[in-house]
Amino acid sequence: MQSGGRAPRHKVEDMTDQAPNPESDIPGKPTSASRTTLSHIMTHNDTNLLGSVHGGVIMKLVDDAAGAVAGRHSGGPAVTASMDEMAFLEPVRVGDLVHVKAQVNWTGRTSMEVGVRVLAERWNESTPPQQVGSAYLVFAAVDADGKPRRVPPVIAETERDERRYQEAQIRRTHRLARRRAIMELREKRAAEGLDD
Repeated sequence: MQSGGRAPRHKVEDMTDQAPNPESDIPGKPTSASRTTLSHIMTHNDTNLLGSVHGGVIMKLVDDAAGAVAGRHSGGPAVTASMDEMAFLEPVRVGDLVHVKAQVNWTGRTSMEVGVRVLAERWNESTPPQQVGSAYLVFAAVDADGKPRRVPPVIAETERDERRYQEAQIRRTHRLARRRAIMELREKRAAEGLDD
């Protein structure tokens, strides 16, 4: 522990840069083992200045659901490393019953991508829920000291799970390429004396 009783800080970038380990000695877990849904009725306390539910409220629900899934899948603590592609498709209103559905799409050695779908329906109507948002989050599994720990491989159970796994690999490749390109640009600018 560091002074002040806080756990040592970890470098999230390092923890999410792990390649998958097909020879893992940790038994895999099916997607259904950690899949979850959180539901919440939106109230006036959740609204923004325009009268619809604040995007930050939805993002917190997304992070809560994804965190629960990551913790379940990894069998312990997991921290949010990044949130990618948070898309708000439709506004959420006061009185909407929001369902946040999350599952692990992909796993590396110490990190996991969790896919989240956000659905809303009127609390007092029997109309089917409508998708109002989606997001992809990367979580890193950590031990009690905040150090990365290995996670079980995710086992796709359906064709949809397999598609999500493949799409997650594409997102990971793009995330790493973007990070590399930014770091190279910063190093080049520093070498030219253009340090920001």
